[in-house]
Amino acid sequence: MKNLKNLLKPLVLLLSVCVAMSSCDDRLEENDGQLSADDLDFTQTEDMILSLVASYAVTYSRGWEDPILIGVRGDDVNAGGLGDQQPLADTDLYIYDNGYWMYNQIWENFYGDILDIVNTRETIDRYKEFAEGNEIALADQYMAETKVLSGFQHLQMSKIWGDVFIITSSNVNEELERGLATKMEVMQYISDLMDEAIPFLPSIRPNEREDLPGGVTKYTALAIKAMANLEMENYQGVADATSQIINSNKFMLYPDFYELFKKPGKLSNETLFELQFSDFNSDSGPVSNHLFAPFGPSNWTPAVTTAGGGWGFYEPSLKYIKFMIDRDDETRLVTSVNFTPRGIDELMTDPQYATLPDYISNVTPDGDEFNDYPRAMFASGKHYLPSNQLTPGRNTYGSGKNLLVIRYAEILLMHAEALTQGASGTGLSADQAVNMVRARAGMPALSNVSNQQVMDEKFAELAMEWGIRYFDMIRLNNYDELSYDGRTFTADKELLPYPQEQLDLLPFPSDNN
Repeated sequence: MKNLKNLLKPLVLLLSVCVAMSSCDDRLEENDGQLSADDLDFTQTEDMILSLVASYAVTYSRGWEDPILIGVRGDDVNAGGLGDQQPLADTDLYIYDNGYWMYNQIWENFYGDILDIVNTRETIDRYKEFAEGNEIALADQYMAETKVLSGFQHLQMSKIWGDVFIITSSNVNEELERGLATKMEVMQYISDLMDEAIPFLPSIRPNEREDLPGGVTKYTALAIKAMANLEMENYQGVADATSQIINSNKFMLYPDFYELFKKPGKLSNETLFELQFSDFNSDSGPVSNHLFAPFGPSNWTPAVTTAGGGWGFYEPSLKYIKFMIDRDDETRLVTSVNFTPRGIDELMTDPQYATLPDYISNVTPDGDEFNDYPRAMFASGKHYLPSNQLTPGRNTYGSGKNLLVIRYAEILLMHAEALTQGASGTGLSADQAVNMVRARAGMPALSNVSNQQVMDEKFAELAMEWGIRYFDMIRLNNYDELSYDGRTFTADKELLPYPQEQLDLLPFPSDNN
């Protein structure tokens, strides 16, 4: 372990680092990459990085269901129909079944990760007792990184369920005895937690880190703080955090929107947080992948004929597509939506779209042809990796593709939103922030942007990403937007019900049972 830093440098992905290190240190448990504290020698302080890497490993090991359930209720996305996941399609229609396995699985995914991250933070703290010199500062930084990862997971939990348990230590019983925290309490906790972490984090982009490339930094923490304050409608808090990110002059928009979501865009200067995966550019051997098949087509003719397809669980909505056509927002529409012939025909049944722009095709810019399949009429282009970018011999849909979580475009648009809600900020005006995003997409500049124009820009730019659109609309009580294509949205549908399995196990208040 003396040469751990040399081991890390050539590895692109932290999750894969954890796999690699498990082969050279049998103290890593096989089940989840977590360290067994009973077997650790805390005087070997150079090993404390193993706990940090384990925190990243559990964060990266997202279930395929996580981003799908988080995003499916927005008016930008529909669940794929037919098949064995009818409760997912019902969720998209705001019909909730708290016995559905996916609700419980996501609860367990996030809380399992939070507990693992808390354990690793406590383990690092034990190493710190024996640390000397620069290792003390490293321990503080590593613990700060775990706070950022925990804050991200708490953020997702509270956005989905509202009032949730805040977990700050491995003493779970004591944590549960405190009961549920309200959504606003959770968001304030996250904001405060980021404030605790920020002084100990490096002031660089994630892709500038040499020790753990792509690891979180001060700016990741500021981004999560801005998101928590957005949920609290503390727009000045949002502007304060986004202004710091903007004024750092560290971040810039990746010039090619289409390639941003593909292999060329991995760990670009736009990234503040990105889940990293790889097949190591090898046709066999170890692989660390997110399961992108649920986003893919079950019938296609890929340019690389051996490339595998998907399941069709996640479909851009007709509403979103028409919105983009009306704006002539070509670059972002072609990137965000993969069309099928059936989808194109369905569009054209509307007299207003009987003649479609030439750029709408069921063949992607990379030559992959999306054919008709029963579950969906469209597929998410942001979760698509062209078959010609697959490593030869790796044929799984999306193999080696990263999953973007927070990018600078979202920071710019949150900044503009806060300013149009009355906050004051520095670095950029609302017009400048919006027009930077629009310019990348080849859209004309706006002046005196309104809050509605900012929200439209967020719709265009951030569709299909982590439920951003849905959570924006419920925060603004804009239920009319969510009442589309025969759906009727009401205030009581904002949050998912607690999973029945958790109601049976945990000390929820009686009125939640």
